[in-house]
Amino acid sequence: MLRHGETVWSAAGRIQGRADAPLTDDARERLRHLELPQLCAGMRVVTSPLARCVETAALLGAPHAEREPRLAEMSWGAWEGRRLAELRAELGRAMEENEARGWDFRPQGGESPREVLARVRTWLAELREPTLAVTHRGVMRAVFAAACGWDMLGKPPTKLAWDAAHVFRLGADGAPAIEVLNLR
Repeated sequence: MLRHGETVWSAAGRIQGRADAPLTDDARERLRHLELPQLCAGMRVVTSPLARCVETAALLGAPHAEREPRLAEMSWGAWEGRRLAELRAELGRAMEENEARGWDFRPQGGESPREVLARVRTWLAELREPTLAVTHRGVMRAVFAAACGWDMLGKPPTKLAWDAAHVFRLGADGAPAIEVLNLR
């Protein structure tokens, strides 16, 4: 799994969710010169249908990558475009309680990480060949949490680099296990 390049919203600290902010010019330039890890050579490339992932795949040499809706970012509903710090200040105790739900954290009108994993696992279970998924932070966090048993409370057991590839091996049912993280 590889996260899309930086967007104007991620650079500004805004929650993107399904909103489709464009990549920054700097991200485009970096992606044009990025060499994927050797382990990714020859892999089939599949991308989230959101433009930031489609463009990332194209800049990495896969302009015709298959688009897979189940790889779309977690929906943040009414909170898309907002900053997490602003939401915490505005919502106070209610936000603390929501964040303390871990897998069942739910933005107003959005989906939980548990729901993200459920839809992604159906896709993972269908994979039959090595595949590079160009996707989103929320998708990658859900797969990572399932793979390592993290309850999505507090800091993750390993810090994921968002500009690196993360390799998972899959059980027959699509259950992920960590192969290697932060591969560059």
